[in-house]
Amino acid sequence: MEDVNALDAAHVTVAVETLTAVERRLVEARFPLETGSRTSGETAKARALGQLRDHVLPRYRSLDAPLLIVVGGSTGAGKSTLVNALVGHPVTRAGAIRPTTRQPILLHHSDEAAWFEPNRILPELERTTGRRSSDADHADGGQQDSPSAAQRKALAASIVLLGDDSIPRGLALLDAPDVDSIAEENRQLAGQLLAAADLWLFVTTANRYADAVPWELLDDAAARDIAVGVVLDRVPGEAADEVSAHLRSMLAARGLDDARLFIVEEARLDANGMLPPTAVADVRSWLTDLGSDAAARSAVARRTLAGAVEQVAGLSEQVLAAEAEQLDEARHLTEIVQGTFERASTEVAEASQDGTLLRGEVLARWQDFVGTGEFFRSLETTVGRVRDRIGAFFTGKPVPVKTVEEAIETGLHAVIVDSAAKAVESAHRSWRSTPAGRALLQGADAGRLPSDFSERTAAEVRAWQGDLMELIRTEGQGKRFTARMVSFGVNGVAVALMIVVFASTAGLSGLEIGIAGGSAVVGQKLLEAIFGEEAVRRLATKARTLLDDRVEQLLAGESARFVELLAGVRAGSEVEELRTAVAKARVLVATGRAGSQRKERRNDA
Repeated sequence: MEDVNALDAAHVTVAVETLTAVERRLVEARFPLETGSRTSGETAKARALGQLRDHVLPRYRSLDAPLLIVVGGSTGAGKSTLVNALVGHPVTRAGAIRPTTRQPILLHHSDEAAWFEPNRILPELERTTGRRSSDADHADGGQQDSPSAAQRKALAASIVLLGDDSIPRGLALLDAPDVDSIAEENRQLAGQLLAAADLWLFVTTANRYADAVPWELLDDAAARDIAVGVVLDRVPGEAADEVSAHLRSMLAARGLDDARLFIVEEARLDANGMLPPTAVADVRSWLTDLGSDAAARSAVARRTLAGAVEQVAGLSEQVLAAEAEQLDEARHLTEIVQGTFERASTEVAEASQDGTLLRGEVLARWQDFVGTGEFFRSLETTVGRVRDRIGAFFTGKPVPVKTVEEAIETGLHAVIVDSAAKAVESAHRSWRSTPAGRALLQGADAGRLPSDFSERTAAEVRAWQGDLMELIRTEGQGKRFTARMVSFGVNGVAVALMIVVFASTAGLSGLEIGIAGGSAVVGQKLLEAIFGEEAVRRLATKARTLLDDRVEQLLAGESARFVELLAGVRAGSEVEELRTAVAKARVLVATGRAGSQRKERRNDA
């Protein structure tokens, strides 16, 4: 069979690669968030993938396959009767019960079955091989029981292949369900079949040609620039000119002025429900000529293919717009979480260095550890004598350092847990104020801290205290401690370092400032006496960093519970891959059309 789409081989190779990439990227598109464009994005994705799989890629991969002509139209327009008349004998059922067309029937020449038996086009529809109906089958066609909903659903997922030598080689006719069928399955299938067509043969009647539903599909045909033939059925002879003129004007107004219009006048059907052959002679002649003219078939296929690719690109742009909104919403929700937990981190940092942690139990235990309460109370006026007291610190009998460590652990633990709990509650409340966040939180226990958070926080605080002891050991290597200092132990020096870290007095006032300040001075002077002034600054900075890191780790785990709910949203780089593929597809359309125009000019010459 001669190639009906004599397109440049290199162009075809690029087209298949480009459109396969578009298909792959569309499959990956996701819309997990409740956004305004979510439904439209999902619909556009489904339509674009359907167009690619049912028509565009199969046509590019098999350019010499027969043209698929889909016969569509409104309920009772006479599609099946027209198909039977074109073939010359009954092949499809026509009757009064709706929906009449129970299964789409694809008629092809007997020698061209190989093009349709595999899932080359419409791959999601099962194939069954039909047989030519007897006259008896059609004599009572209108008396058959209407199929149940389950039967309609099953039938809508399959297609009947019927070989018939009366179909011109190079063409195939597909009798589609009603576009306005009362059965939703039929309406969906009709749209799918029309999207897979190389050419539409649209059937309407003199009484219903102005109905809205058919024109929605014809508008879509105009937007896709698909080749269309319109059959105006059951036209009273005396009104043929007037009605056809009006329909032509409507077609022209909708950008379909080049559509072929055929008039089928009212005629009596015979016992088998057949029109007289003369009624459809013009339509049959047109199809016969098209089947015998490879160049004409090529022009039809090229035109429809270019329009279909352009439609896929347009639908993909809708997918991209919906995904962009998904990304924006994901960023917004992420920023809410980040801002909330950053504030929590700041709260912990401020509370652990503004003197707040030197209140109450921590301060009392530190006083007991270093000396006496009277000593610290005197520091408000005698801070200058602190250096003289450091000797006493080493020669005295301080209480066990563990009591100070425990007090610090308890205070720091309380600050971290409180700030984390407020952050979780705030993030949860903010997310619930948005449709997307509210939907994500359904079924997720994200409004409170996990039961093990307190335990994990205590472990991190103890680990930080261990970090400081390791710092002291590392810094003290090579130092010449007195025997008493060695016996005093690393723990005591580490506690002094903790006090220095917590010693800012910004959060205190009055007597508290003097006491906390004195506490810091004692710790500072103690450390300086051991390590030197520069080393103490370095140790304090490192201790602060280690604490901040552990707090950040704890808070990050809680913020991650929110952010993980956004994992279904594609990354911006992934979305850009679809955008790039769509841009290439648009170039493909322009290149293909330019090539087709050059071929047409050469053929005309």
